[in-house]
Amino acid sequence: MQFVAATALTLLVFVALANLVVDLYARGVVRAAIDEGARAGAPVDSTAADCEQRAHDVLDNLLGGRVGRDVRVECHDEQGRMTAGAVVVLRGWIPGVVPDWAFGLVGSSTKERDP
Repeated sequence: MQFVAATALTLLVFVALANLVVDLYARGVVRAAIDEGARAGAPVDSTAADCEQRAHDVLDNLLGGRVGRDVRVECHDEQGRMTAGAVVVLRGWIPGVVPDWAFGLVGSSTKERDP
């Protein structure tokens, strides 16, 4: 009985650590996506829609499936800056044992100007 309990506890710890590694990867992907989106919206003729499209392209390529569905990206063109923001909720793999992780990230880039 002790062996079964110890094995179960070890597997729970292993799954929690694997979940942490995947969540850290997802955070890096979201950071890269909003940075890419902000850069895509920086040229003179670009719009906030271009920024959002580029961010979603990066997310689709690097973070698909269930994890990618809980990422919301918005871009705004304000006072000569393209700002991309993301709100993320990463669900824990074992409800009640591994908590959800929610966070927001913001990236911005200076818009180009016509000479």
